[in-house]
Amino acid sequence: MPQFDAFLLVSFGGPEKPDDVMPFLENVTRGRNVPRERLLEVAEHYMHFGGVSPINAQCRALLDALQLDLPLYWGNRNWDPYLADTMRQLVADGRKRVLAFPTSAFSSYSGCRQYQEDIARARAAVGEAAPEVVVVRRFFNHPGFIEVMRESARAALAQLPGAKIIFTAHSVPMSMAAGSPYVEQLHEAARLIAEGVPYRVAYQSRSGPPQVPWLEPDILDVLREEKAAGTSGVIVQPFGFLSDHMEVLYDLDHEARELAHSLELPFVRAATAGTHPRFVRMIAELVEEYQNGSMPQCIGALPPRPAQCPGDCCPAARRP
Repeated sequence: MPQFDAFLLVSFGGPEKPDDVMPFLENVTRGRNVPRERLLEVAEHYMHFGGVSPINAQCRALLDALQLDLPLYWGNRNWDPYLADTMRQLVADGRKRVLAFPTSAFSSYSGCRQYQEDIARARAAVGEAAPEVVVVRRFFNHPGFIEVMRESARAALAQLPGAKIIFTAHSVPMSMAAGSPYVEQLHEAARLIAEGVPYRVAYQSRSGPPQVPWLEPDILDVLREEKAAGTSGVIVQPFGFLSDHMEVLYDLDHEARELAHSLELPFVRAATAGTHPRFVRMIAELVEEYQNGSMPQCIGALPPRPAQCPGDCCPAARRP
């Protein structure tokens, strides 16, 4: 196959001013019959931070940090720059074969297959001139990702010696989790990062109707349980997020921290990968793997994910 002639960062997108918030949330929830009252509730999370999500600025920072021998492009699922617009730019620039890097380390519908569907729709919007797009594998057990998370956990433990690590990831419906290796991957990554330090896995940022079961335990319930169990302190590490998304800022730095304070439970939130040099180098190693056929890097008990996911991977949650 011909080598790649462009690198495409694919992300979720987020509002960059207060007037963007409701249109953004309507994009995210389109077709899901989410009550407007719920959208207004979530909008308040963004208004708590001036109506600006940090995610777009974090994508720009990551692109600035990358030093690849490929032209860099960026497209979002839910906000400007939209993937379809980026695909049109790729066509205008004459790109024929593109390597896409979604900002998700773990395999679930929203973190894997949905990105592939988004890219397919963007290519369809452009038509026959659209470039071929290959999506890199999920990298939950890539040594670059694990090393960064270990460093983050140890830095937090230096602030709160003897604390227990609570790893958090976005909760998803149980029916979605059942069709993917999401939970298995989370527990494997947590084991690799903790390296013998006491830990547990929790979930955060649940949404959807209460009658639909989602992955548990919730981080707030875990904090209460750890306080009741006499835990001396907790390190909360959002390893399911690559940077400080709104869910990290609001659900952890605001809600979880306030609850821990009210419980008198010492609390430190560990850093996300962001633009850590080792994480940036990991992305370059993934590009090298696809560009030149290098051996896939992984550690732990689980093998690397397939170079290209099968079409039926990580199905969506079943509708109730």
